[in-house]
Order: sequence, then structure tokens, then C-alpha cells
Amino acid sequence: MEKIVIGIDISAKTLDICVKKRNKKEFFKIENTISKIKSFFKHFSKTPQTIVAMENTGKYNWFLYEVLEDFVFQVFVINPLHLKKSLGLIRGKNDEIDAERIADFTDKNQEMLHPWKPDALEMKKLKVLFSERNSKVKLKAHLLKLQHNYTLTKSGCEKSLLRMNQQEIKLIEKHISALETAIEAVIKSTETLSQKANLLKSVPGVGKVLCWLLLVKTGGFEKITKPRQLACYAGVVPFDYQSGTAIRYKPRVSFYADKSLKSILHLAAMSAIRLENDLRAYYLRKVAEGKNKMLVLNNVRNKIVHRVFAVINQQKPYEKNYINSLVLS
Repeated sequence: MEKIVIGIDISAKTLDICVKKRNKKEFFKIENTISKIKSFFKHFSKTPQTIVAMENTGKYNWFLYEVLEDFVFQVFVINPLHLKKSLGLIRGKNDEIDAERIADFTDKNQEMLHPWKPDALEMKKLKVLFSERNSKVKLKAHLLKLQHNYTLTKSGCEKSLLRMNQQEIKLIEKHISALETAIEAVIKSTETLSQKANLLKSVPGVGKVLCWLLLVKTGGFEKITKPRQLACYAGVVPFDYQSGTAIRYKPRVSFYADKSLKSILHLAAMSAIRLENDLRAYYLRKVAEGKNKMLVLNNVRNKIVHRVFAVINQQKPYEKNYINSLVLS
């Protein structure tokens, strides 16, 4: 049976679709609504060799995700940066061309891509609530920055503007608090998520925000299943840079990282080295040996990631003075 590859370029209101059969390509444009998407994919429901691919565009993917759960297609959600770097030298673009490029990329690289799996209902709720919390936190930071700008103006209305600003911040803080309560309620409503959250919080430096972020980014540790995968994703793993004998740099972390996760991990590492634990002892020992402080701090971030996976895999809270039974035997 012939294989069909469907590449989809997603926007807020429309979907540009390239259907590739052997060397023939057809192009379609439909509305980004559940009814239109269902109607389109019904034509391929009797073709088991259908492959669907799209870029990860955040909330604009949600209708597609909801519809594709009801079909047996193999689905790939591609990192936009991965696709961009694979194209080489290109000139020009539009939505139709982007859909075609997604289809060609998937057809060529199918074996190295990881199939998409739908999230459980609780994980969907957690992702939506956490995303909304993040947007509120950013809005609060923006309003706090504006307060400084008001002091620089001499228009005579800075006091009234400051008063309105403070009222907005108080309202946003209430919303953030309500969202955090809802996040905790979702986690506690599911035994698996609740157990994982308790295990994560036992690791030095891991607070509630990092705990939530780890659950969201790893899909409850079902989509990212290895510590090095998460460490690379967070940008805390150093890589070699070498070419022949003339060009050689010290190993350094990659710029391609999830910046939000990396920043929260940094705060977690800063918190961990202030507490009495083995991470603090490690940090002080390495700094005393003359190591660069930021290098050691990055190592602490990496160690937190590995400890997180250790407690999840062993289903056992972190213990400061844990001694491996294999060593005793």
C-alpha cells in the first residue's frame, strides 16, 4: 500500500497542507477549526500508511492535536529550528512552500524523528494552566518595569499612572495565585503526578515552579525519559568544538536550549548551594580548587537534572547521605 505524507503549515486561522503521494503533490488550504480538520482527514481514514507532520507552534496546534487523537495516523511534531537548519541555503518562503518543505523533510527523515503521542487530560490541563501562569508572570514583570519609567517622566500624571499600575499588579498577583492553586489541584487529583511531584521536591533546589516546569517539559517524564536528553534540552551539557588541529575550543554549552527551563534551573542551583547538602559541598570544593564559578554552577545544574531522574526512576525520595547497597555488598 502506498505511503502518504501530509505536511501542514499552521497559522492562527488557516492550515496550508501539502499531500505527497510518491512524487505527486497536492496542495490544500482549510480553516483551522475542528470541524474543517475532521472533514479533511476523513478522506485518509482508510489509508493506514498516512503520515502527518507539522511544526510545533504552541496553542495553534491544539485543534489538530484534538482531531488526530481519533485517527491512527503516525504523527510527527517537528522542532521549527530542526527544520530550518536542515533546509540549507533557501530563497523565499510562503505558507504553501513551508507545507511542502515539512512534507519533504518528514519523508526523508522519518526514521530519526520521534512520533507524537497525545497527552493525558490532566497533562493537557497542567500545560494550559502553566502557560497561562507564565504569561501573567511576564505581564507582572513588564508592569514593574513601567513603574521605574514613571519616575523619569515629569508630566504631572506619574502618581495616577503609578496608582493604576499598582492596582493592575495586585489583580495579576491574585490571578497568579489562583492559577497556582489550580495547578496544585490538577497534580493532587492524579496519583501518578502527585507522587512524581513529591519525589521531585525532595531534590535540593527543586521548588514548586521547577517541579511544575519539569512535569510539563517532560510530559510527566514519559516523553523525555533520559537525564542527558533533558540536560541537552536545558542547555547545561558542554560540547566539544574542534576542527583538525588548528581550531579547538574548550567544551561549552550550546545556544540551542530551552531558555525558560535553563533560567529556572539556574535559580535552583543557586538555591541548592546555599543549603547544607552535597551539592553545596561540591560547589565549595571545586571553587576552592580554582575552578570557574559559573562552570561549577553549570555542573550543579546538570547534577540536579540527574538527581531528578534518579528519584523518578528509583521511585524513592532523595537522601542526603544515601549509600548504594551495591557498594556495601
